[in-house]
Amino acid sequence: MRNSRSRLAAGLSVLMLTACGGSAPSENGPVGRRYGQIAFEPCTLAAPYSTVSVEAQCARFDVAENPALPQGRKVALNIAWLPATNEGAGTEDPVFFLAGGPGQSAVEVWPSIDAAFRDVRKQRHVVLVDQRGTGKSNPLACRDEEGKNAFGKTQDTSADAAVAFARQCVKQLQADPRFYTTTDAVRDLEAVRAALGAEKINLVGGSYGTRVAQQYAMRHPQHTRSLVLDGVVPNELVLGSEHARNLDEALAQQFKQCQQAPVCADKYGKDQREQLRVLMARLSAQPVQVEYRDPSTNQTATGQVDAGTVTILTRMFSYAPHAAALLPLILSEAEQGRYEPLMSLSKLLENQLGDQFMHGMQLSVVCAEDVDLLQDNAADRDTVLGDTMNAYLKAQCAAWPTGTRPADFHTPLKSDVPALLLSGEFDPVTPPRYGIQVERHLRNGLHLVLKGQGHGSFGTGCVPKLLGRFIESADVKALDSKCLASLDYVPPFTSFNGWEP
Repeated sequence: MRNSRSRLAAGLSVLMLTACGGSAPSENGPVGRRYGQIAFEPCTLAAPYSTVSVEAQCARFDVAENPALPQGRKVALNIAWLPATNEGAGTEDPVFFLAGGPGQSAVEVWPSIDAAFRDVRKQRHVVLVDQRGTGKSNPLACRDEEGKNAFGKTQDTSADAAVAFARQCVKQLQADPRFYTTTDAVRDLEAVRAALGAEKINLVGGSYGTRVAQQYAMRHPQHTRSLVLDGVVPNELVLGSEHARNLDEALAQQFKQCQQAPVCADKYGKDQREQLRVLMARLSAQPVQVEYRDPSTNQTATGQVDAGTVTILTRMFSYAPHAAALLPLILSEAEQGRYEPLMSLSKLLENQLGDQFMHGMQLSVVCAEDVDLLQDNAADRDTVLGDTMNAYLKAQCAAWPTGTRPADFHTPLKSDVPALLLSGEFDPVTPPRYGIQVERHLRNGLHLVLKGQGHGSFGTGCVPKLLGRFIESADVKALDSKCLASLDYVPPFTSFNGWEP
């Protein structure tokens, strides 16, 4: 089963998250605006596979790739600015949104979460900086000889192939991967803040973005007004070290919802985890060729289903409660030899997620910050993800130009900064215990665990209202979170028409 699982290690190796210091931003003619020292032009932000778009102001801001060579190669950071809708009051401290991954683009992610920040945007400017190596900030994108990214690479899943993929990627890049780490990103954020003329900023991070936010707050406490951390990654965490166990713990909780629902338990049995184990063993021994309908083209296609297909689908669906509610049904269909739904949904994931994560940037982050600290754990062996991730990461990092991390990089953030922490009860990658761990060191921190939720909570229930109130006041003690009590569990699907009424 190890060989078929390795696609995940190669493709999704880690995580699958203002106003001016002087005068307010001023009009500079009909074609653009100036914010501090940066001139912006009108633009429209759009997310792939989405009809949502957001009007914004966009700019490029050059920073040195290697800080020791300020006259050397530059990285043109891609920046988007969303002016506050009620400009003129309360906009002196902008909001910086930090995307996850590692490898996601803040500018591309934003349209899908813009609605969750409607109250924040009334009084605050929002600034989006594509972290170097992502989006349009010199992306470290990796593709094989067939043009496939790491997510869609399925032909040769050996460790040697993973190393060859990394080496080929390095040759393709117009970059020095040693300088695309979290520490480099923090330096860039500080340069953008200074250029905008904002004395303090509010940092909102999702998933890996919470690591960036904490690192910035450690290095620049005098410029940090507040933190919002959604899907919290503790500074102490070695990325990738607990993914396998976290996923299995989340699946146990999610499958328990089916076991406690009589109709679901009667239809699918009492032990979905054992059914998943049997299905993966069968497909590991003998992959299956399947005719299915491609969700992108609506055309009939043929593809191979193996244990890796099941692994990826199970992991990614566990991130969101409505997708996780489909798992008992999809796995039951596959167990009975009906693989078409599984294959179609897997292809949908590949199409939509494959180009959202810059694999080269992931390697630059993990190789410099985490991989030397990875330790094998026997408890990973019988999990859905298995125990191959460490070996694959170490092999790829041996072939990847690796940067450095500060000596105190993995020490916890100890701060008085007001901080709102959000965790999903069923989060398969950053479970609530991570939020508890970080909150211990934040004297003005508040950790909220959202019932029945997975990874990412910005748009859930009354969270948008809480975001607006917290960022306006920067006071967790005044935040009334009783509205979250209305959240409930998503019932498991018992057919493709939905759950039982």
